[in-house]
Amino acid sequence: MKTHFLFVCVIVLSVIGVCQGGALRKKFYKTSCPQAEDIVRRITWSHVLSNPNLPAKLLRMHFHDCFVRGCDGSILLNSTATSTAEKDAIPNLTLSGFDTIDAIKSEIENACPGVVSCADILALAARDSVSFQFQKPMWEVLTGRRDGNVSLASDVFSNLPSPFFDFSTLLKNFKNKGLNVHDLVVLSGGHTIGVGHCNLFSNRLYNFTGKGDQDPSLNSTYAAFLKTKCQSLSDSTTTVEMDPDSSLNFDGNYFVILKENKGLFQSDAALLTNKIARNIAGELVDSGAFFVEFAQSMKRLGAVQVLTGAEGEIRNKCSVVNA
Repeated sequence: MKTHFLFVCVIVLSVIGVCQGGALRKKFYKTSCPQAEDIVRRITWSHVLSNPNLPAKLLRMHFHDCFVRGCDGSILLNSTATSTAEKDAIPNLTLSGFDTIDAIKSEIENACPGVVSCADILALAARDSVSFQFQKPMWEVLTGRRDGNVSLASDVFSNLPSPFFDFSTLLKNFKNKGLNVHDLVVLSGGHTIGVGHCNLFSNRLYNFTGKGDQDPSLNSTYAAFLKTKCQSLSDSTTTVEMDPDSSLNFDGNYFVILKENKGLFQSDAALLTNKIARNIAGELVDSGAFFVEFAQSMKRLGAVQVLTGAEGEIRNKCSVVNA
């Protein structure tokens, strides 16, 4: 029986990156807090209704959480007098949406004190925010994560993929998290919503190789447009849609513009430099195909280095560890 369990565990690991033996599972809170997922969806949808930019923000926050110390809600912790937290590392200074997570946590604590983790709330809210456009869940979120009690800004740069990465560096970064080339391409499709800051791509416009040149792989017409928005290398405040004219619609258009060499970041363009990745991207221009694959890759992302069972804690407040 033990041998059979281990075999099943290996199979599950290969599929979603986690063994479900006592770990993440469907409707983890069915008995302990049956209204939890309804509360997350209701509050998330009400916030998206008043802020259509929120889906991109919560999806990004979930991604940034999972890539540093796993999906443990550590991105939500505030810095202390003795330690600088992840959220205050430079790549995370533009994150937002923390107020939505706090609002959800507050209502859930009123209903079921000390039961639902902030890590699960973030995973669910990211899914529900994107799903608002479709009025149905766009991927399954297994629950049962516990909250980490460590959050270090120093962990961010060595774990979070950079918009300046080339393909081999990106793939190595994803493989370090148990994700593969397929996940890399599919999850990059999250750039179909949201905006990018000029300083994260303006080198492609003005100084690509250090000689005042433009990235030759960038569509020249698109580059000319970007230069009207980002007029210097030092502009760190101006933002540009990552998916031109479609940055509020979650669809497969990211892969359409990618084929046209209009990927905003160097890390986007990098997907076209590898034959396997390029072929995968070509299959995802169809939104239906993208939705199916994104659902699977998000399930794998949400299982990265999770804390379960007796690990970690259930934070009473998402921004601070329990006393």
